[in-house]
Amino acid sequence: MKIRDKIVIVTGAASGIGKALCYGFHKEGAAGIVAVDIDEEGAVSVARSVGGIGFGADVAKESDIVRVVVETEKKYGRIDVFVSNAGIGVSDPSNAASASNEDWNRSWDIHVMAHVYAARAVLPRMIERGNGYLLNTASAAGLLSQIGTAPYSVTKHAAVGFAESLAIAHHDQGIRVSVLCPQAVRSGMTAGTEGGVAGLDGMLEPEEVCDAVIKAMDEECFLILPHPQVLTYMRRKTADYDRWLRGMRRLRRRMLQHNH
Repeated sequence: MKIRDKIVIVTGAASGIGKALCYGFHKEGAAGIVAVDIDEEGAVSVARSVGGIGFGADVAKESDIVRVVVETEKKYGRIDVFVSNAGIGVSDPSNAASASNEDWNRSWDIHVMAHVYAARAVLPRMIERGNGYLLNTASAAGLLSQIGTAPYSVTKHAAVGFAESLAIAHHDQGIRVSVLCPQAVRSGMTAGTEGGVAGLDGMLEPEEVCDAVIKAMDEECFLILPHPQVLTYMRRKTADYDRWLRGMRRLRRRMLQHNH
């Protein structure tokens, strides 16, 4: 799908990847851009700079996503692309099950249910028109793992699984789906760090991720890997799961030694 002349909603748009996507889509000639973020001031600021509209919204609340969709359709008449991009970082306090229920639930709501709410809100009219695009931001952690944060890794795996379900169920109805799975990207989530284990292959700028997204959407590719090494790691994982787990345990030990 070409972005030119399309109406696009982007969540997590006040900074990082979301902000870069708003600017990139504007450069590509989008007809309307809707920037959405829990930081309403940031969302409105980004929207103004691309001639769009901004909303404050908590994507963990279905009513907030429905409100954004309704208001967007009132202004623009349709939604061509929904980018469900918002995310949070959570660490394991001690063992892999030690994060609080609140952290687990918040991760699930933002990394999985927000994608469900978005699809639920826009799919009926997209299907009726016979076209539409859903771009869901997951992470390389959703294909591999993320050392030190079980809630993040587990929910990003679920995000990839839901994107697969969308792509299987609705392709024949004209809906295209992509899932974005980068490693470390320079953003508020990685500020003051080298990206941890996800940064071993280098930290990308949000603009580089945006370029990868636009190219992949143009080609209607499902899996978007701004760090191409991730494909190699995926193949190693599926070829010999136990060997891959041994390698991840070695990597964890190295990271622990480095941190200490």
